[in-house]
Amino acid sequence: MKKVILSGIKPTGNLTLGNYIGAINNWVKMQEEYECNYMLADLHSLTIRNDPKELRRASLDVLAYYIACGLDPEKNNIFMQSHVHEHAELTWVLNCYTYLGELSRMTQFKDKSAKNTDNINSGLFTYPVLMASDILLYQAHAVPVGEDQKQHVEIARDIAERFNKIYGETFTIPQPLINSTGARIMGLQNPESKMGKSEDNPNDAIYLKDSPDDIMKKFKKAVTDSGGIVKYSDDKPGLKNLITIYAILKNVKIEEVEKEFENKGYGIFKEAVGETVVNALKPIQQKYKEIMDNPEYLENIYKKGAIKASVIASRTLQDVYEKIGLII
Repeated sequence: MKKVILSGIKPTGNLTLGNYIGAINNWVKMQEEYECNYMLADLHSLTIRNDPKELRRASLDVLAYYIACGLDPEKNNIFMQSHVHEHAELTWVLNCYTYLGELSRMTQFKDKSAKNTDNINSGLFTYPVLMASDILLYQAHAVPVGEDQKQHVEIARDIAERFNKIYGETFTIPQPLINSTGARIMGLQNPESKMGKSEDNPNDAIYLKDSPDDIMKKFKKAVTDSGGIVKYSDDKPGLKNLITIYAILKNVKIEEVEKEFENKGYGIFKEAVGETVVNALKPIQQKYKEIMDNPEYLENIYKKGAIKASVIASRTLQDVYEKIGLII
């Protein structure tokens, strides 16, 4: 039997090149080898205040991009998290098996609280428990995540091991699956920070919806340094980020990129990166438009996905309820 994978993206902001390279493109590569479950993590998006109409639009938008980027609905189970009520139900149970000290040590809670000082809600604090429920419901063996999400998989492992120790084998213990190259694409203007979906500076991110002209302009403005030599180095985070993007999309090694642009300067290199991104996103944008022009097709996918996901999730939840003493 194939090993099981679970992952998802929140429908907040607009999907970026970072989401594609660091997440969705890697998911596409896994769809032959694993039993894949990819959700639209809409419940996770509720930790911030959303405009309801925008949340609905963004949810369909992200699902359409999942497919446009190459996720085959026949090979992957694609669904909306909120359509599977077991996620919320298991979260309450696992809240009772998660310690305050564990949650208080989560770095993302500290980071997000600092950014949302007017809305530090309990959902921000218990967010990792919902993520643990997402993972454990499907008995996932592996969770494709960026380095910044590794801590959430680790707490899911701790919760699962604690529950299994009390009640016997119930949950599969998941492993984080982190891609060694390109797992964390950085901002073009602030290469010290991850490229985000909701940036104050629109030039910091390449959005999947960006026009070719906008993409080229953003790469021409991308931060590098004053050296002028295309060399991969931790001391040059901006240049390192551009080399990573180019290498992944061209499917070549870092050393090959350095050799290709030896003595050519940053201007030529930036233009080449921009053209590579434009060419990579062109078929995705075309497929996305076709999907959005056929809402019935998209609706059919997420409804079928929810039915399949519910069958798996309900089996796990019933086992949990029975073991903790609830009447089912």
